Amino acid sequence: MKKVAAWSAEDVYDWLSKEGMLEYIDALRQTDGPGLLRLNEADFHRPPLSLVSSDGGQQLLERLETLRIETHIEDHKNGHANGHAGGLPNGTSKPQRNGMKDYRMEMVHIPIPTKETTRPSFPTEWGKTGIAFAYAVVCFVTTTIVISVVHERVPPKEHTPPLPDKFFDLFNRVEWAFSICEINGMLLVGLWLIQWILLKHRSIIGRRFFFIVGTLYLYRCITMYITTLPVPGMHFKCSPKLLGNWEAQMRRIMKMIAGGGLSITGSHTMCGDYLYSGHTVMLTLTYLFIKEYSPKRFWWYHWFCWSLSAVGIFCILLAHDHYTVDVVVAYFITTRLFWWYHTMANQQSLKETSQSNPFSRVWWYRLFQFFEENVSGMVPRNYQLPLSWRSLQWSRGVKYSKLEVQ
Repeated sequence: MKKVAAWSAEDVYDWLSKEGMLEYIDALRQTDGPGLLRLNEADFHRPPLSLVSSDGGQQLLERLETLRIETHIEDHKNGHANGHAGGLPNGTSKPQRNGMKDYRMEMVHIPIPTKETTRPSFPTEWGKTGIAFAYAVVCFVTTTIVISVVHERVPPKEHTPPLPDKFFDLFNRVEWAFSICEINGMLLVGLWLIQWILLKHRSIIGRRFFFIVGTLYLYRCITMYITTLPVPGMHFKCSPKLLGNWEAQMRRIMKMIAGGGLSITGSHTMCGDYLYSGHTVMLTLTYLFIKEYSPKRFWWYHWFCWSLSAVGIFCILLAHDHYTVDVVVAYFITTRLFWWYHTMANQQSLKETSQSNPFSRVWWYRLFQFFEENVSGMVPRNYQLPLSWRSLQWSRGVKYSKLEVQ
């Protein structure tokens, strides 16, 4: 391995990528090895490092301290090998004399930071992930109940025809298009599930996904219930209204939950336009999470998932199963909530309630603080195989052993 003092800017880039410190790459793109070793705490209080550091640079400074120790050990070892520093050869207890020179053992004290004094930047906290999952399940079940309620209120399509829609004027309905949409959605959910299982910090990323998808479905409950729109097409085959038969209505709700709310499973036979589109939410959100938490060099994977998402959304409209406004509103709310949440999570200053932080006024801010309070900085895109309780380390680490002085 090349000495740190001889590192180029490209070597520094590779080291930052390996250590999962991707947020510092742009700020340190002109920094070489010696410049990296000279960084200190004061540098993180001045631009450009102060603009990207959410923890005052503590995480990077700890890694730099380890790097300096490694460099010091390597230099000291090379000094012995080249005859620049003396020691006791062959384990003798007396210094040896060579002419007029005395060579005495040099004692070097190397402070090694202990794990007990360092708080992990990305703690697991599976309990919080469980709470986020329960929140998502409650919101999904509530959405299903509201769909059943809306079905009882929607006006008959014979009396209230579909509203005018510009997309419907331009494209005739394709019967099989909605099946393509749901197949693409299941593919994206499956790819995201596999990717999430392989992520090192899956507990943090999982609760972010569960919270965002739960909140999106909670918003959907409100918009569906407030205004009941007529069905978007005369092709809909609606189940008969139950007119207050709560037992039959609960069986219908359980059937829809068991089928995942998909038409392809035969579980969704209720009518009404659901402002906004839940299919668009899942197609958009799974793509955003796949792209956010996978390496940038996997551009082909990102384009494939984007194509699945875009084709799926287009097929929703081609099937005339949602008005265009349903899809537009769903895309807008999904992308904005995803970007807002991650902007807040990646900036330490936005996790603190203050007059200068307008994000602290949103209704779910306390829940956000609860989920993200112990997460310091951007979550790195690190992967590992979940084969055992002990995490498999994919990056090489420096091991220190106790030295016995004879």
